[in-house]
Amino acid sequence: MKRIFLIAIATITTIIFWIIFSQDTVDDLPGDFKEIAFYRNENNTGPIIRKYVVSLTDTLWQEMEQYGQMMPYTKYGTTTVFFFLQGSDMPKSINPDFPSFDVQYQSNCIGKFNRNATGLSSFTRDPIFSQAY
Repeated sequence: MKRIFLIAIATITTIIFWIIFSQDTVDDLPGDFKEIAFYRNENNTGPIIRKYVVSLTDTLWQEMEQYGQMMPYTKYGTTTVFFFLQGSDMPKSINPDFPSFDVQYQSNCIGKFNRNATGLSSFTRDPIFSQAY
């Protein structure tokens, strides 16, 4: 009986570790995604704001949206990812205020993923920066 119990525990532990370590990550996506800049506010008692500048090798729209979905998100917070093609001019830093980076880079942004405070996400190709994001 003790042996069956130990085998069951070992099997369950193995399955749990296999599930944990076999999950897809952003490194598994095609496109050679590279995080160039990151901002997170220090406010741990209110909404958490995360902003990323990410480069990739091609306009892989579905993969960009998947990348955004895989990024950390906190309930009532926001996560925004700005995508740029590798080799184009892109910001090396990002800030919390609009615009999040120098306007000279806006025309090179090929996509924007956003998850808002209610958890709804959106992906925009060739975003227009005429309004606050």
